[in-house]
Amino acid sequence: MNIFTYTRTCSIAALLAIASPLVNADIAAHAEPVLSFAVLGDAEPKPLAEFPHLARSVDHVNALAAVQPMDFVVGVGDIAHKGTLVQYDNATKELERLDLPFYPIMGNEEHGSSVARFLHYANLWNAGKVHIADARYVVEQEQVALVFASPDHGRDFDNSGVDWIAEQIFRLHPKPVFLVVHGAQAGAFPENAEKGITNTTFEKITRMDNLAAVISGDLHMDMDRVDHSKRIDDVHYLHIPALERTKIPDESNHTAMFRVVSLYNNGEVVVDTFESGSGNSPLERHDYRFSLHR
Repeated sequence: MNIFTYTRTCSIAALLAIASPLVNADIAAHAEPVLSFAVLGDAEPKPLAEFPHLARSVDHVNALAAVQPMDFVVGVGDIAHKGTLVQYDNATKELERLDLPFYPIMGNEEHGSSVARFLHYANLWNAGKVHIADARYVVEQEQVALVFASPDHGRDFDNSGVDWIAEQIFRLHPKPVFLVVHGAQAGAFPENAEKGITNTTFEKITRMDNLAAVISGDLHMDMDRVDHSKRIDDVHYLHIPALERTKIPDESNHTAMFRVVSLYNNGEVVVDTFESGSGNSPLERHDYRFSLHR
């Protein structure tokens, strides 16, 4: 059968002192969480290789993980500006402090160097917790699978890269899939509609029956001034804001944030957004929810 026949029609010390498990009351009353993971966005600071917001986010994620179930952390690429050693080295001082396994992909910045350099540092970041053997891989859970797809070049895919993604999603059917890519397809976020995956074959992936969500960064969007989470057809698109710099719609305001995705045993998904280092309560204005059941 052809792959595409399945198509659809405060301080961290203070934080630890006050932290308590996060509860979405209306969901928790009827369901139990079965999977939860944090997602960190682009870092790539410039002109200096300094990572204050990444450091604060690592502390914050560790604090949350100490008081509520959390399984791992995801990275959507562009940690090291131009893939330089000084950027990788300085980011490593922070990321190796994560208490949870860290599953990163490459972005266009990492392609400023080599895949081998990225894999070397990805495993330093994990400090033995998991081994990242390739720039593309799958993490399969009981209820859902995550397909991690680093771009082939820049932020884009060759046909071979698109085929690899499609093969994984097809193989996992009917299990729902969260696809982690550096940038979503061009046009998904009209705030910068020309930037993203331009390979038109990628559109076939977005019509595959069990693709539930696309998780991406790249655009450095200000969460308070853009449409950062949306449904297009039957796929949910989740933007992960950049940690060190905001660029869209402009650079006038930067608030470092990360997101936490939680799946419940009734198929409901809750996406919470936290301001880095600012307490254990998610920002209600950025709450996004959807169901894996159709």
